[in-house]
Amino acid sequence: MEALSSLAQMSEIIFEVQEDEMDGGYVATALGHGIVTQGDSLEELRQMVKDAVRCHFGEGNVDPMPKVIRLHFVRDEVLVA
Repeated sequence: MEALSSLAQMSEIIFEVQEDEMDGGYVATALGHGIVTQGDSLEELRQMVKDAVRCHFGEGNVDPMPKVIRLHFVRDEVLVA
């Protein structure tokens, strides 16, 4: 039970990730925060998200730095009838 309660207290930020159909790559948008970033590959996107979070929650920000960054991948699938 202790692990569950400490997990509940952990701060987290969630990014919605979508493929950029026009230019390729990926775009990540933070839910509830004004953070948007992009990367040509998933590895680059992960690094860009970490950098964006560090910049956004850096010095002078009253909100604490999130301990967990969650990437939520959204994918559209088109079916032809």
